[in-house]
This record gives sequence, structure tokens and C-alpha cells, in this order.
Amino acid sequence: MKRLAQRLVPRTLRGRLSLVALTTAALIMTLLTFVFNLAITRHLQHQVDAELRNRAEAVATTIDTSGSRARVLETANDHLLDTNVWIYADGRLLERPPSAPIHSPLSDAADDLADQRRQTCTTDAGQPPMRECALPLPGNHAAGVVTAMSLGPYRSSADTLLLASLALDAAMLACTYILTRLSLGRALRPMQSMTDRAAQWSAVGSEARFGAEHQPVELARLGGSLDVLLDRIRTVLRHERQLTGELSHELRTPLTRMIVELDWWQIRPRSVQETRDTHRVLTEAAQSMRAICDTLLNDARDRALDHTAVPGTTDVVPSLERLLQSSTPDRIRTTLETGAPVIQAATAPALLERILSPLLANAVRYARTTVTVAVRRTADAVRIDVTDDGPGVPEAFVRYLFVPGRRAEPGDGHDGAGLGLPLARRLALSVGGDVTFDAGNVSGARFTVTLPAG
Repeated sequence: MKRLAQRLVPRTLRGRLSLVALTTAALIMTLLTFVFNLAITRHLQHQVDAELRNRAEAVATTIDTSGSRARVLETANDHLLDTNVWIYADGRLLERPPSAPIHSPLSDAADDLADQRRQTCTTDAGQPPMRECALPLPGNHAAGVVTAMSLGPYRSSADTLLLASLALDAAMLACTYILTRLSLGRALRPMQSMTDRAAQWSAVGSEARFGAEHQPVELARLGGSLDVLLDRIRTVLRHERQLTGELSHELRTPLTRMIVELDWWQIRPRSVQETRDTHRVLTEAAQSMRAICDTLLNDARDRALDHTAVPGTTDVVPSLERLLQSSTPDRIRTTLETGAPVIQAATAPALLERILSPLLANAVRYARTTVTVAVRRTADAVRIDVTDDGPGVPEAFVRYLFVPGRRAEPGDGHDGAGLGLPLARRLALSVGGDVTFDAGNVSGARFTVTLPAG
């Protein structure tokens, strides 16, 4: 039964709304038809009762109750007045219609009405149904008149009106359904057009948008929601292209190294030690590739989940205080120098932290005792210097600082894939800034982050 109901329910919004409108109209028309026919039936019954009372009053004028006995006076057109008329006086039946024998159901009903000695009406459910009304007469003879009338013509009129109203209801329901579908089709046409355009734009990352101008309120709200979704899709596509390009670029070096080693190993026979060295090189290249993939994928995942990755405005000082507090071990003393209490950069907080985290991590890793962070505002930028008192960067390795996958001393016991500094620089460049190394600093290493001022 449930499956049958699901199959009967239309799948389209247009069909469902049309079904709801049709059901609502059917309920309203059923109620109106019932009320209308009930009112018509009562109106026709009132007409019958009024007609019967008028006939009873006309017959009452022919009854003489002034003497010792009540008697019926003869008048012209008596046969018209005597049709379905019973006259009673002093508990006796004075006259009855020729068509109603004594003790017939109709006569028995007339006797019961006369015995009540009050003005009342009743319906006899025979074939055809009859309506009877009693009219008591004033005087000492307890006289009364009972008149009857067939309800067949009135019932036929009521049935005709019922059939006509049902036919009208069916025509109205058909018109309602057709007009509703046409109206909904016209009303939903812009939504279908917007859906098609949104699907087309989302597939290619188009910059076209719906906007809210010259649109009804509902469509303007829908267009605004679709614009937000299109912006997110475009951002995702941009991140996807960027991630694909970065993976292609960053993995090319270790892959080339692996291919060269394998080709060189196959050219001539190798000793056991040379084979081991080749395996070691391949292992290091594979581990470097895995580290590169993990780093870039984690960064892409963070940007996809964090909506604040879109450039904004950030107060730099609180962000630095939070980073220093969370990333500095007890053995290292950190100092934060600020040129002003409030310095704002035109970047989101999460992006600022991803730029500074690799620099602070390197400074803490190689510092002997102290890490100093200095922040100051220039004419149109924010400059952040991260300085440590460690051994510094070897002069021969300075040109490889921002090359992905390169480390100055791979065997220094520290984990890392050589991607922190390149990633920090790429993120800084994405917002119009940069990360540079100060080769003129002789005491330890100093890296400078330059960001647009907020």
C-alpha cells in the first residue's frame, strides 16, 4: 500500500502542487455542494409546508363550527379543495380524499396528526413520498384540517440540482487542475532556466552570476543562494586546479630522481652496496613524495573546510601571541616586539597562521635559547620578522631555501619534508605578500613576512 501511494504521488514539484490544489478545491467544492443542496432541500420543504398551510386555511373557511355540530359547507370547485384533505371534528372524520382509503398508511398518518391538535407537519416515506400538515381550528368542536402533497416533483428538482452541481464541480475541478498546471509551469519556468544556467556555470567555473536586480523576491533569494553556491564551486575548482598544479610540480623532482636511479641501475651490473644505495635513494624519494602529498592535501583540505581562507582583515598581534603560546617549548624564550598596539593585515586569521607556523616552527627547532618576533607597520604593508639565535642557514643552501623538498641537513634528526618554507611563501604570495630570508643577519636566521596592510 505504501509503495502504491508513492507511485501515485507525482515526482515533479509542478505535479505535486497541482495535486494539492486539486485536492483542496475538491474538498471545498464538496463542502459547498453539500451546504447548497441542504439549503435547497430545506427551502423546497418550506415551500411545500407553506403550500399545505395555505390549502388548509382555504379548507378551514368551508367548515362551520357555529352550530351544535360542525359541518362542511358546500362550495364551488369542491373537488380542488378536497384533494388530499382530511377534515376532523369532535374526534370524528368528516371528510377524506377518495384516493386515500380508511386505515391506509396516509390516512393513519393524518389521524395521528389530527389527534395532536396542534399545527405540525410530517413526511410519509412511501412511494411517492408525501408531506402532511395539520391545522387545528378554533372553537368548541376540536376541529382540524390535514392536508397532504406529493414530494415527488420537489425531490426531482432537488436531484436535478444535485446532478447539475456535481457536473459543475467536475468542470470546475478540471479547469482548476489545468489552470494550476499552466500557472505553475509558467511560474517555475524561470527556476528551471536558473537551474540549467547554474549547472552550466558550475561545470566551467564561470564568473557569471544571477544577481537580485529585476527579479521577484523569491527568485532573487534563490538567485542569491545559487550565487553563493557558484562562488564556492568556483573556489573549489580553483583549489583543485591549484592542487593539481602543485602536485605535478612538486612531485616531478622526486619522480625524476627515481627514474634516473632506476635507469642507471639497469644500464650496468651493480654491486650489493650500490644496489643498497639505490634502494635507499628510492626509499628517500618515495618518502619525500608521500610527505609532499600529505602536506599539500592537508593544506587543500583545510582551505576547503575553512571559509575564512578567503582574504579578510586580521589583527596580527593577538594571532602572534596565540601562536607563540601554543608552539614554544619551555626551553625557548620568546619575545614579541610590536610597533603599535593594533596592526591589521589584509588576510584571514587562518591563512596568517598557516604562513607564520612554518617560520615559527623552524625558529623554535633551531634556536638555542631565544626567538624574537617583531611586527611593524610600513606605508602600505605589515612586516613580521622572525629571528632565532641558532646556527643560521648555510650560505650554500640559501638559494634552495624555498625549493620544495630540499633541506639543509636531512640527517639532523628533525622531521620534515622541506615544504614548510615553500608553502608559507606560496600562501603569502597568494594574498599579495612574500616571505624572504635576510642574508645580512649574522646572529642566527631571520625570515621576513610581508603582507598587505588591512
